Amino acid sequence: MKTHDFLASGTVGDPAVNITIFAFFVIVTLIIVVTASGANRSTSDYYAGGRNFKGWQNGIAIGGDYLSAASFLGIGGLIALYGYDGFLYSIGFLVGWLLVLLLIAGPLRNTGRYTTADVFDLRLRNTRVRGAAAVSTLTISFFYLLAQMAGAGSLVSLLLGVSGGAGQFIVIVVVGIAMLIYVLVGGMKGTTWVQMIKAGILGVGTVVLTVWVMTECGFNFSNLLAHAAATSPSGKAVLGPGLLYGGGLSAHFNFVSLAMALVLGTAGLPHLIMRLYTVPDATEARRSVVWTVWLVGVFYLCTLVLGFGAMWLVGNKAILTAPGGSDSAVPLLAYHLGGTLLMGLVAAVAFATILAVVAGLTITASASFAHDVYAGILRGGDADPRDEVRVARTTAVVIGLVAVVVGFLARKIDVAFLVSLAFAIAASANLPSILYSLFWRRFTARGALWSIYGGLISSVGLIIFSPVVSGSASAASPSLITDPHVNFAFFPLSNPGIVTIPLAFFLGWLGSVTDPLPPEDARFARVQVRALTGVGAERGARG
Repeated sequence: MKTHDFLASGTVGDPAVNITIFAFFVIVTLIIVVTASGANRSTSDYYAGGRNFKGWQNGIAIGGDYLSAASFLGIGGLIALYGYDGFLYSIGFLVGWLLVLLLIAGPLRNTGRYTTADVFDLRLRNTRVRGAAAVSTLTISFFYLLAQMAGAGSLVSLLLGVSGGAGQFIVIVVVGIAMLIYVLVGGMKGTTWVQMIKAGILGVGTVVLTVWVMTECGFNFSNLLAHAAATSPSGKAVLGPGLLYGGGLSAHFNFVSLAMALVLGTAGLPHLIMRLYTVPDATEARRSVVWTVWLVGVFYLCTLVLGFGAMWLVGNKAILTAPGGSDSAVPLLAYHLGGTLLMGLVAAVAFATILAVVAGLTITASASFAHDVYAGILRGGDADPRDEVRVARTTAVVIGLVAVVVGFLARKIDVAFLVSLAFAIAASANLPSILYSLFWRRFTARGALWSIYGGLISSVGLIIFSPVVSGSASAASPSLITDPHVNFAFFPLSNPGIVTIPLAFFLGWLGSVTDPLPPEDARFARVQVRALTGVGAERGARG
């Protein structure tokens, strides 16, 4: 099955086969969700799966939650088009887990109950800070959902030959409905099992496809690189830096900004932080992260082979002319190697990836609104657990509807690039306050508010007034506004992290040292004891 078959027909594989594989996966996972979820009556059941998952189980689920459409579709496509520079995404996504393992995994499990805001509330006891954390969580989840829904549209459009707007919208609606069933029926228990299954099939599928590519070049990685460079329009330049982040000082700053966002953003992603609360103690939380590091590390090494394999075997022209653009590189590679059946199986893996991540994001965002806004602020911490779960489910429906609409609008933007924006917002709005809450005695509520809102507003604002939204026609991040004459971008970088992350840390410091209310040393001491030893963690978990 050769690339020119796709170029001649404009479709990939047999849509009937692809639909059958999709439907089979969705039905099987729905059965598992209903069976595994049991009753979700309490907030602990719905938000944290009863805290009964073992470290290795949660680690695999975190890997399933983390390895999103950006990893499987976006990074493979970026490597296929830009070589070395595309692989920089993989490095950044992986290195960020070291920060999680060394600094926050154990302390976060010991301090919070369900959400990022619980960490701040334990330290600061301030409803305005809890509200700010909820706003931050919802914003980050929104940007991450953009990427997943856009990936769904790209993938299924390729498999079903759907290129019109109406057809892609229907595809995204179907993804949204499936995601809502997972969340509403399964809660965190059902979602965790879906993520574990997805991580398993993603790992097996990726390794099999990687080995298959290596057989094509005699298991010689140097031969693979040579073949890829010979096929690429850029020649040997794909083997070195500069295709995506070369060409001037602005491009170099863009790369540094991206690296900061990817490395620091992981520790601030609310849907990953929430997963740390599903295990019984801090030891299991750290063990979860170790399992995740191994899973994620092996996967990203495989993306290097898949990306250069697509560059060689599929070719630049076929990738760019496919309905999904760069996100279609890995599915097209599978089609080239194994035809319709392998294409359908790999696409099912990608589809599973999108569903699992979207479900995790939705339950995190809905939990943040129900637990932090409804129960923590509107009800003053005295909400009935059943009412709180009901509000969380209602919020999930609203989030699902919003995700469908905005995912359709963002369907032309590269998935990995969209996720990098979510990482920049997480690193700016969440990470400084998390670290200050855990480790700085002088931190106050004013510092938290300045840091969270300052990081959030600056990062989102600079994204709006950057080439991401207007005035850009680059292949890596096509404009949301199709008219090239509309240009209100004054910030030259596509990723704001290099400005907004230091700014958020500075604002957290400045707000704290200028706060007329002194920090409460006794409360910080209690947080330190709980974070570092776990004493009182179970009592705090019960609320």
